[in-house]
Amino acid sequence: MQIARRYLVHGRVQGVGYRYFVQYAANSLGMKGWVRNLDDGSVEVYAIGSQAEHDQLSGHLRKGPSMADVRGMELQEAALEKHSGFRITN
Repeated sequence: MQIARRYLVHGRVQGVGYRYFVQYAANSLGMKGWVRNLDDGSVEVYAIGSQAEHDQLSGHLRKGPSMADVRGMELQEAALEKHSGFRITN
């Protein structure tokens, strides 16, 4: 069963390759959705996948690439949207 979640990731997550890291992780898991930087310095992720895929993605989001410093993450259930892949957006 596919579920959608929206994640807000806080900390040093911009300018460190975080969006590319998320895109790679989500594509590796076969998830659909997008990732984008927000004006407040956080990163927003919208992802569609199974519960198991979300569990794995959540672990990746909390870790981030080597230069990132994730200080917190919020998540909420979201409505399912149609996406053909996982991309970086503005």
